[in-house]
Amino acid sequence: MKIFFSRVIALCLVGSVVISQGAMAANDEVNTNDPYEMIKQVSNMTFDRFKSDNTLINNDLSHLKVIVREELMPYVDYKYAAYKVMGQYLSDTTVDQRNRFVEAFEGYLVATYAQALTEYTDQKVAFDPPRDFSDEKIVEVNVQILEQGRPPIKIQFKARRLKDNTWKAFDLVAEGVSLLASKQSEISNLIRQQGIEAVITMLNDKTQQRIDRQPAKEAAAA
Repeated sequence: MKIFFSRVIALCLVGSVVISQGAMAANDEVNTNDPYEMIKQVSNMTFDRFKSDNTLINNDLSHLKVIVREELMPYVDYKYAAYKVMGQYLSDTTVDQRNRFVEAFEGYLVATYAQALTEYTDQKVAFDPPRDFSDEKIVEVNVQILEQGRPPIKIQFKARRLKDNTWKAFDLVAEGVSLLASKQSEISNLIRQQGIEAVITMLNDKTQQRIDRQPAKEAAAA
């Protein structure tokens, strides 16, 4: 499941986008007032940056973290996701512990997404038509990953409306399995077993791990 999610993240972030109404130019301001446009634009911008920085990436894979931080993370509600991951243990932590956990979780997401980008080859991403979201607080942006020789993978990006009426993504659901719920189960169990401080240290350690290209055998099995 971990390999599957990693591969799906890579395809969603930098897949060549197929859009019936056409994508806006990568240098246009991201429309955070429309969750559907936001997801499409961020995907396109990340893909364009991935291509333009190809030489930098080949020289140093850690540059993928720079791309993720600059092109993706401004549109991810990682604080909300971090609180969800902490679950019932959130109320047991101090303000300082919560702040440090959020920071560590953000770094962990950056490293996770950067590592996932090493698995990208040349897939396409098709977005379903948008729906009316005027009265919605949470929206699911439906996507299909199209890859020759494989059945389509159905994806949902979940985005939430903030108090200022802008939107940010907070979860990715692949074939009915939530990445957020998966991480909540994994990390909340670790908090229960080892405590919040140990988990913060673990997340920070994972953030510092080197970005490496996946072995061909592992990538093929993904």
